[in-house]
Amino acid sequence: MGIRRGNRKTLGCFTLMEMAVVVAIIALTATIVTPVYFNHVKKARVSTAKTQIALLEQAIMDFRLDVGSLPNSLDDLVRNSGNEKWNGPYLKRSVPKDPWGGNYVYTVPGTHGEFDLISYGSDKQSGGTGEAADLSNWGDEGQP
Repeated sequence: MGIRRGNRKTLGCFTLMEMAVVVAIIALTATIVTPVYFNHVKKARVSTAKTQIALLEQAIMDFRLDVGSLPNSLDDLVRNSGNEKWNGPYLKRSVPKDPWGGNYVYTVPGTHGEFDLISYGSDKQSGGTGEAADLSNWGDEGQP
């Protein structure tokens, strides 16, 4: 007996049209989701900067309680510059960079209080709006 080949089934393959529809759906989804994702990342960076400023401000106040004066620089929160009343470190690690990779600007005496603590935002320059706005310990300049 021989093998009968009269009713062959075709293999399940996708047509070119089906593949084009799937690619179009993926592209449409990406165009909707991508801006939402990046907007969320921008908000998270601003929130992180505000939290870091508050934590740095608390470390500065702890330093002042122990030493009796404000630190000369943020590095004084991590290493003792020779003061016998220093009871630090007041930060677990090194002084953090802001979420955009810039340094926090610490000024003593400050123009808005005893000290000013500023992140210049994504543009790393004074001023700006949105994600480039300055964030500080006295208020959010330029924030909508």
